[in-house]
Amino acid sequence: MTNPGKFITFEGGEGVGKSTQVNIIVKKLTDLGIDVVQTREPGGAPGAEEIRALLVTGGTDKWQPMTEALLHNAARAEHLDVTVKPALAAGKWVISDRYTDSTIAYQGYGQGISTETLLDLHRLSTGDFWPELTIILDGHELHRAKSREIENASNEDRYERMGEDFHQKLRQSFRDIAKKNEKRCVLVSADGTIDDVAERVWKIIEDRCL
Repeated sequence: MTNPGKFITFEGGEGVGKSTQVNIIVKKLTDLGIDVVQTREPGGAPGAEEIRALLVTGGTDKWQPMTEALLHNAARAEHLDVTVKPALAAGKWVISDRYTDSTIAYQGYGQGISTETLLDLHRLSTGDFWPELTIILDGHELHRAKSREIENASNEDRYERMGEDFHQKLRQSFRDIAKKNEKRCVLVSADGTIDDVAERVWKIIEDRCL
């Protein structure tokens, strides 16, 4: 039986292992014969990738918070129309490293824009389009991100450099988002080995989506 298209997003602070878990889940789903599109935000489509370059490089204070929020939503509109929605319409699964919850966490809790304003922007830019499931990895692992700075040839570390207080806000924000959206979001501990976390994540996807 062919599985219908499903949209799953991964969220969490810097360095909690999102990208690693996305890679693992994509492989597991592919091994089951599911057609999967792996993507990310900001980015995931040609125009959105150009906007990404503006957001994730350079000085930490280069944009006003509202400017950042608008740029993220502009990239998201491109991502949805060019990549996500066509894939879902074709019956594929879409696994995205970040989506709207990151904008609420970073530009909302972290930079002071109200959640109501950000949800209004989300409705305008996406038609209030949400994933079927959001996995939120919870951990204090910024040191992983910092350890990658030397290897990061593209210098996409702007958010990683925003300071410890900012990252503490992010961790709490994702916990709050999970609590307020229990039907869609599942908070998963990022503690332990990569395999430990992958087992927790896979159990959730099996229960919710397969």
